[in-house]
This record gives sequence, C-alpha cells and structure tokens, in this order.
Amino acid sequence: MGNRYDIRLSGSGGQGLILMGIILAEAIGIYDGKFVAQTQSYGPEARGGSSKAEVVVSDQEIDYPKALRLDLLLAMNQKSCDDYYMDLKPTGVLLVDSTFVNQIPIPRAYQIPFTRIARDRFKKEMVANIIALGAISWLTPIVSVKAIEAAVLARVPRGTENLNRNALRAGISAAKKVEKTTLLTPSNFLENEDT
Repeated sequence: MGNRYDIRLSGSGGQGLILMGIILAEAIGIYDGKFVAQTQSYGPEARGGSSKAEVVVSDQEIDYPKALRLDLLLAMNQKSCDDYYMDLKPTGVLLVDSTFVNQIPIPRAYQIPFTRIARDRFKKEMVANIIALGAISWLTPIVSVKAIEAAVLARVPRGTENLNRNALRAGISAAKKVEKTTLLTPSNFLENEDT
C-alpha cells in the first residue's frame, strides 16, 4: 500500500457521494483497521451541483487529510471526470459510471454503468453509489469486501439491508466482468483476500 492511498469520489449532488465517502472510510478504518481521513465538499446547490468526497488511507498517522495525487478517482458524471482526471497519479485508476461518462480522457479506465444497473435491476437509482462501493472493494487493494459489506449494513436505513447487500454484490459482479476485459497494469492491484 505504501504510505498513502488517495481516493476521490466525485459526481453531482444527490448521487450519494458523501455517504459513500463515509461508508468507505468506516470500512477502512473501523473494519479493516487502517489509518483513514475523510473529507467532503459540494456546490451551493444540494442536488445537481458538484459533489465530492475524499478518503485518504495510510499505514501511518495521516498528517494532511485531503487527497493530493489520486490513486483512485471515481467519476459518476462527465464533468467530474473532466475536472479531476488530471489529479490521477500515472499509476492511478479511473473508475467511471458509464451511464453518464462516455468520453474517457485516458486509456486506462474501468467503465461500469452503475446508475443503469441500479435502474434496471433494482428500479432504484439511489443504490448506484452502493453498487460503486462494491466495485471499488473488488478492484482496489484498499478495502476488503467483508469490511465494505459490514460498513454498508451498519449505515443504511433499517429495512433496506437486503436491497443494499444485493446492490453491493451487483457492483462486485460487474467489477469482476470488467476486470477481465480492461487492460490495466497488474501491479496496480492486489487480490482481495476476503471474497
């Protein structure tokens, strides 16, 4: 993992990015036991404006909580992809919601239609963020599948546990498929042990 792993989750207000950042940070910090810092910002309009959450992970105490050079960028819309892809490290990973992002600025990117999966399979767009968390847990070495599931189930409203567990699994399944067809340097990823 090195000293730091910087993540930015970006898109529009209303896509659940702040909640995603909180769940991801809790999974990493509480359930996987790593040092973590989480920050967030959003535009003046709650829905439709820009929104981002950042998670910094380290094996040591974190002295600066904001993401600097990104190891992972999740872009849930085209604007956030365009605005932030330049912050990726040369070995950084771009993960996009291909429902809304169709112009990929770099050759190395994972494209998963999170929102379309949420609409088609669950009839609820609001679980697109949980689907994306499932994909992140599979495609990166930074959080275990077991930890992300525990954190999701601890945060979601009572009565929606099965919906969110299934959304998480849909994200993992989509990530497994796209991983086989996307050419990325293998050294960027470690196998998740808790699958």
